[in-house]
Amino acid sequence: MSPTASPGALLRPEDLAPKVELAKAALAALDRVLLGRQEFHRLVMVGILSRGHILLEGVPGVGKTVLIKTLGEVLGLATSRVQFTPDLMPGDILGSHILQEAAAGGREMTFQPGPVFTHILLADEINRASPKTQSALLEAMQEGSVTLLGTTRPLPDPFFVLASQNPIELEGTYPLPEAQLDRFLFKLQVEDPGVDVLEEIIATRRRGVAEPAGAVLDAEGLQQLFETMEHIFLPHAAANYIARLVAATRPGADGSPAEVSEYLDYGASPRAAIGIAEASRAHALLAGRPTVGFDDVRAVVLPILRHRLILNYKARFDRIDTAVVVDRLLAAVDETGIDLPAGVNLG
Repeated sequence: MSPTASPGALLRPEDLAPKVELAKAALAALDRVLLGRQEFHRLVMVGILSRGHILLEGVPGVGKTVLIKTLGEVLGLATSRVQFTPDLMPGDILGSHILQEAAAGGREMTFQPGPVFTHILLADEINRASPKTQSALLEAMQEGSVTLLGTTRPLPDPFFVLASQNPIELEGTYPLPEAQLDRFLFKLQVEDPGVDVLEEIIATRRRGVAEPAGAVLDAEGLQQLFETMEHIFLPHAAANYIARLVAATRPGADGSPAEVSEYLDYGASPRAAIGIAEASRAHALLAGRPTVGFDDVRAVVLPILRHRLILNYKARFDRIDTAVVVDRLLAAVDETGIDLPAGVNLG
């Protein structure tokens, strides 16, 4: 059954409903541990269902590390944590060969896997490592494998990198290059909780520690969700809308709105369009819909484009950030792509 073949390939509601309940149970577990962030957790789950890597940005103490650890617990996946520092070396992440005594006598080189050989790798404060160490993750994130001394070893399936970075510290940091940022499906901002949420945390949790979430899914349940993703239908109208949105981010391209292109040096890559399509499928699945709609596309555009659009000096001068540019993009690009006469509104 092909997800883009024809509307006849749609999942039946009775087939989709159990999978939606599985995903919602995982979301509910995240919501119990980290309070007041339902929509944020939904986007995290969208990223996981899309098999994408996620970059979390926020000030210290807002729960980035707790979220990633809880996610591994809820999904029943193995996790590893690497604290990135300026002196971290690629071998500290990927693994290395060491000389050991062989059983038959003599010595041989033996590979010792690094922490990257896991399901969920927590790359804590990833922008503190040197560019050489940051680039060690490029193959792992794109190919799901590690190549050392001419031997390529596959990583466990599924494999996710969930990285965190602190936006307020500049000393001793190395900003991620655009090529590596592009390998993250989402860049999510972890905001400070509101007053009501802070009150609940203080009143109900000693030292801010929540009860363990416990495993909600196992490997089989997660695989069922991945298989369901393959059958979420992406209509041609939605695919065309995604293509026009991404094309409109390229300054000087046909159809690029002036209110968008005037603030951009570089737009999004084809990888962004692929990411929007996959994330839209996951968003539709969580909503219990077998077909992607325009609302699903709009819901995932900002976290996918936030780290891919390169703003120019005019944006900095006018104090325009990526979120504002994306809002203007969504307002300027018509969903249907139909050039209607002035005053005609399909809605």
